[in-house]
Amino acid sequence: MFKTMQNAIKTPEIRKKLLYLLLLIVIFRLGCYIPVPGVNLVALSDQTQTEGIAGLIDLISGGAFSRFSIFAMSVTPYITASIVMQLLGMIIPSLEQLTKEGGEEGRQKLNRYTKMVTIVLALVEAIGLYLSYRSYNIFVNTEFLTAALVVFGLVTGTSLLMWLAQQITTKAIGNGMSILIFVGIISRLPSGAVALWNRIITENGFSTPGFLLAIGIVIGLLVLVAGVVYVQLAERRIPVQYSKRVVGRKMVGAQSTHIPLKLAMAGVMPVIFASSFMTFPAMIIQLFVSDIATKTGFLAMLYKFSIATSSSSVGWGYSVTNAIVYLLLIIGFTFFYTFAVFNPAEVSSNIKKNGGFIPGIRAGKPTTEYLTSVTTKITLFGGFFLALIAIIPMLLRFTDLNITLGGTSVLIVVGVGIEVLQQLESQLAMRHYKGFLG
Repeated sequence: MFKTMQNAIKTPEIRKKLLYLLLLIVIFRLGCYIPVPGVNLVALSDQTQTEGIAGLIDLISGGAFSRFSIFAMSVTPYITASIVMQLLGMIIPSLEQLTKEGGEEGRQKLNRYTKMVTIVLALVEAIGLYLSYRSYNIFVNTEFLTAALVVFGLVTGTSLLMWLAQQITTKAIGNGMSILIFVGIISRLPSGAVALWNRIITENGFSTPGFLLAIGIVIGLLVLVAGVVYVQLAERRIPVQYSKRVVGRKMVGAQSTHIPLKLAMAGVMPVIFASSFMTFPAMIIQLFVSDIATKTGFLAMLYKFSIATSSSSVGWGYSVTNAIVYLLLIIGFTFFYTFAVFNPAEVSSNIKKNGGFIPGIRAGKPTTEYLTSVTTKITLFGGFFLALIAIIPMLLRFTDLNITLGGTSVLIVVGVGIEVLQQLESQLAMRHYKGFLG
């Protein structure tokens, strides 16, 4: 890893991309400290509500939500819009055709549609946030102009984040949205380290139980990271044999290769999708019902169930039910995302066209069935692993532990780190081959 980073820094083109990435990250972090127009900063400093949906958004936004900055909504509207567009692609034939056969032009059209849906969802969420936090008196007044400024500031911030993410994806390294979430999470590490240190050094001096607890947390975190790295890099290799065939005027000999199927082919996207899906009802309910947390009835129950992913004040009943639904959603999104990326029928067809076969499996439909069976098994394992890691923080919330990096955070941080490292290695290898070929 360190050698890859060293070689990347020495390479002028990649170094330029890394510096551009660093510049965009600095812009993102500066934006997290720019408050939305119309917010009373003195009144805001007295508010410490970071549980429930607020806690989740505050985590991935790097504290921007608790400061009510222009990036307070983070990239959650874009994530929700991506889910909506992918689900609509399964229902609307024209969108499905655009996804499968549109090529680069079709991908650009889908991106435009996703951005339009993002703006609409951001507008709805911004109005909901204003109505929800109006009772906390954190705005200078309740006039229409102030409300319009707050909503406009939040929507503009989300639009700027979409632009930053697009610039990272096209001109820098890594996936833009993942990088922004990654930066938001790791920005909380210093506060987590301080909290851990305060457990060791208390007002009464050195605390042995606190020291042992801190050691246990660090060891547990290292084991968790090692497990995530192992699963993220693990793969099942399907052997493929190609017979002799004529290519142009030459006879190409028999070749043996393999199809690498990763255990976590979908990466961390199912966890991000499931988190956004679970908290979306709370956003909508807050839009229409003020002080919903203090009320009773069906909507109040649905709200508590929705925020149980990131709140310890709703009780065991809601949390257990939420954990089960959360687990099923992660597994479901894992299957959905995996088979959207890997199409067994298409892979089988390509193998057959190129004169290949899987040893012991006939070409055509049997190969498709075999690939589907293998993919289903490893995806089921990967989905359960993602779900169990993501649920760990839900159990720890009922203790006095306040761990900054929970299971979901570790999955995102490690997954994005591995993705960036692999892209660096790929670009270094591509540059090496270009130089070799002259």
